[in-house]
Amino acid sequence: MNESSKIVIREGSIADCLAVSEGIPEFSDGKYGYDVYQQRLSGAKHLILVAFDGTKPVGFKVGYQKDEDGSFYSWMRGVLPDYRRLKIAKQLADFQEDWAKKNGYDAITFKTRNYLKPMLIFGLSNGFYIESVEPQPRLEDYRIILKKRL
Repeated sequence: MNESSKIVIREGSIADCLAVSEGIPEFSDGKYGYDVYQQRLSGAKHLILVAFDGTKPVGFKVGYQKDEDGSFYSWMRGVLPDYRRLKIAKQLADFQEDWAKKNGYDAITFKTRNYLKPMLIFGLSNGFYIESVEPQPRLEDYRIILKKRL
């Protein structure tokens, strides 16, 4: 990213998310393709946010209404490695939270895995609390569910 670049956050598409995902090492398994996004988002109130550096998508955050408990589920997110540490994830999260409040949600939830330490740290340092843990065969694969009241 050059010094004069300005990151712009706006609503985007599944295609934008997939374009960013191709450059994210954590998503190299290709497990989350167009069909998975379509299945999760179809028929659900959802929000797809994309961070752009000019016309280049460099980060994304996708959420949807998963439960009927007043919360908005922040499902997938990612930022290209060259754009990390620029607070893009925080900008995406703030945009999503503002949108969720305006749309009547009272909390944001997300799930991560025990081995994804940066996601745990991000959540805890941004007002999320651990709500529950889903044990898995391997300790590092435990799913950790976090929640933030809006």
